[in-house]
Amino acid sequence: MKWIKLTIDTTTEAVDMISYMLGEMGIEGIEVIDHVPLSEEDRKKMYVDLLPDEIHPDDGLAKVTCYVEEDKDKEELTKEINEGLDELVDFVNLGARTLTFGETDEEDWVNNWKQYFKPFKVDDNIVIKPTWETYEKASSDDIIVEIDPGTAFGTGSHQTTQLCISQLKKYIKEDTTILDVGCGSGILSIISIMLGAKSAYLTDIDPNAIRATLENCEVNHIQVPEQIIVQEGNLLEEEAFREQIGYGKYNIVVANILADVIIPLSALVTPFLTEDGVFITSGIINTKEEEVKEALLKNSFEILEITRKGEWVSITAKPKKG
Repeated sequence: MKWIKLTIDTTTEAVDMISYMLGEMGIEGIEVIDHVPLSEEDRKKMYVDLLPDEIHPDDGLAKVTCYVEEDKDKEELTKEINEGLDELVDFVNLGARTLTFGETDEEDWVNNWKQYFKPFKVDDNIVIKPTWETYEKASSDDIIVEIDPGTAFGTGSHQTTQLCISQLKKYIKEDTTILDVGCGSGILSIISIMLGAKSAYLTDIDPNAIRATLENCEVNHIQVPEQIIVQEGNLLEEEAFREQIGYGKYNIVVANILADVIIPLSALVTPFLTEDGVFITSGIINTKEEEVKEALLKNSFEILEITRKGEWVSITAKPKKG
């Protein structure tokens, strides 16, 4: 199958906002190319050294690349993206904002990026390792998570995922049950089980995510369905699906999605939670933080903690009693 390859020439400061905009349009699998140097801390976390000829001066420019199906109307797509960029121009320097189109085979899209995915730490003792790489523990306390994101593109490297993992570590106990909404590659729930959670129920609307999650459970020796249940479905729109998931039995509901999904989700979450349950959210770009907070407060949540990485925000909340 052929795909349209779309590249936007922009600036490094605009990358997150453009990526968010594309996500709002339903475009997934975004690749960013820039010359931002890795910090010494990042290099240690990623267990990678760069040769001198691989390092280029940071010129502040970046390319954001994504893929859409070949039957997509290029003129309509160009118009839609330019309209989205017009909305961002007052907030960030977009640079050239030039759009170029190319073509690629699905096999190239799915596999070529693997050369850039190396083992890295997402927390003090949690190491994400792609299934095709080898890694030896640096410490006996290290938790090694095997991951093959496939087309779900959930590697754990993004700041939103790291924010979620940090919050999950604070609340997981031996008997913790988790509802993972928009599970992607399943990384949050897999790590939760490794941290000692009892079980997790994972949902996603993307069949690629369901497939990737099941594969990642297998390589990490997570038992399905004893420890993890994975179901395709839309929790926001399907009442029967919500009933299937089950109410009042989850100590944690975690949603690392988009602000525009978390906002309506906040009206539906409370019935799923146990009496002392918490709602951990991430994937919130900072320009949407206030909207998410307002929605949580409107739906009778008490905000426990707000954490940030870069332009991304995680909010942990619990239903108010009484």
